[in-house]
Amino acid sequence: MPAGSVLFSSRAPIGYVAIASQPLSTNQGFKSFVLPNGIDSSYVYYYLLGSREMIQGMGGGTTFKEISGAAAATIPLTLPPLPEQHRIVAEIEKQFTRLEASEAALHRVQANLKRYRASVLKAACEGKLVPTEAELAQAEGRDYEHADQLLERILAERRARWEAQGKKKGKYKKPLAPDTSALPGLPEGWNWVTVEQVIVRSEYGTSIKCSYEAKGVPVLRIPNIIAGDIDLLDLKFATQSVPMDELSALQVGDVLMCRTNGSVRLVGRTAVVRTGFGDFHGFASYLLRFRFADAQLLPLWFHTFINSQVGRSLIELNAASSAGQHNVNLKLIHGLVLPFPPGAEQRRIVAEVDRRLSIIQQAEVTVDASLKRIERLRQSILKQAFSGQLVPQDPNDEPAWALLERIRAERAAISPATSIPRR
Repeated sequence: MPAGSVLFSSRAPIGYVAIASQPLSTNQGFKSFVLPNGIDSSYVYYYLLGSREMIQGMGGGTTFKEISGAAAATIPLTLPPLPEQHRIVAEIEKQFTRLEASEAALHRVQANLKRYRASVLKAACEGKLVPTEAELAQAEGRDYEHADQLLERILAERRARWEAQGKKKGKYKKPLAPDTSALPGLPEGWNWVTVEQVIVRSEYGTSIKCSYEAKGVPVLRIPNIIAGDIDLLDLKFATQSVPMDELSALQVGDVLMCRTNGSVRLVGRTAVVRTGFGDFHGFASYLLRFRFADAQLLPLWFHTFINSQVGRSLIELNAASSAGQHNVNLKLIHGLVLPFPPGAEQRRIVAEVDRRLSIIQQAEVTVDASLKRIERLRQSILKQAFSGQLVPQDPNDEPAWALLERIRAERAAISPATSIPRR
């Protein structure tokens, strides 16, 4: 194909368009248009760009969609006079340049919001987001409960729950404290803990098959974990009976974690059950459930840490990989070491994180809406361009019918067999 040829992808994904900047060859996944004098390559490029939906509808085939060469030859082309083609291209590119500048600015905002989100979580986990409990206590001339005192209460409650549930077989095993010799220093009053020290229950979900039509208990899956929250819009139900009582069903304060996924970025993502469901809900085997000693405080702190840069690094570095899937397990998560502030400080940190992330989320929604509006404006510009509404017509231009007759004559002179059919 010579330089200036217009190409579009004729196999899935159908309809991506380009102009050849130099002579090239293509495989069967592309269809190429070598244009005669009198038809602007850029005009055809933008025309096909605005006709992508129509072109995709021309695809045939059962195994995969494809547009044949014969079908590609029947794509209708609105053809104005050549000077008007140039004016249309110039106006499209002028307006697209403005849109691209706005789009680039919005993408910069997106990147800044992402960095700000990471910095908020980093500051939260380092004790730099709000005044520490030690600082406030000193300024107010009072004492406060240190993290190690809070941990002792949690460990006592953990053992009490174990005994209350009648687990008399074997000896209670107190979780080991983490090795902190290689860990960085913490703010005054903080401590290091393992996840195992602060949970009272953890398990894998059910492997029972689920469907939308079944009548069993609702079972939460990976699609129900969205942006750190539980979303029940896409809910399936167990096809068989699932043994479940009030203790084993999901409760407020439970944390669900994605334990396996093809993308390592999605493994370890968490959501906190913030409100009750009204009836028993289970969760699928691709999820892990963690129940904490303090259902109001610790789940939110754990969720904050896991989604911070440090938490994500620990997950992604230690996730096992097999057959294209990345996995974490209970043993790995139990052993994760996290910074542990005093309880009052945890509450202030979590509240401030929620406040700031809420603002970030609102800004992200606004940016997404603006990007979608830019794409709609692009389509609107193309629609106007090829319906004769974008630029004025000039009666002094050579008529399109005369241009087409000249193209026919030139093609017939080169090869009578390739003359353009009259319509």
